[in-house]
Amino acid sequence: MTPTHFSFTTAFILGLMGVAFHRTHLLSALLCLEGMMLSLFIALSVWSFQMGVTNFTPAPMMLLAFSACEASAGLALLVATARTHGTDRLQNLNLLQC
Repeated sequence: MTPTHFSFTTAFILGLMGVAFHRTHLLSALLCLEGMMLSLFIALSVWSFQMGVTNFTPAPMMLLAFSACEASAGLALLVATARTHGTDRLQNLNLLQC
């Protein structure tokens, strides 16, 4: 495994561990998801550049577009929960309440 692949894999795993273990605030979970998407974007870009695959070059840009859509939806949810519940702590959110 090259150092480049190791750094992308480490960044993705750290983001995944942040989502899995440090679920206190919604904002921290969203930042971990964005870190995971950014590492995937860079890994796909480097992979298509190293392999010389020309028909795969739009895939990283599509991933980046979906990542931007995910970020905007996440921030909209963050604002909505902060307005209704007064905080962004995930433990205060109860999905069973109306």
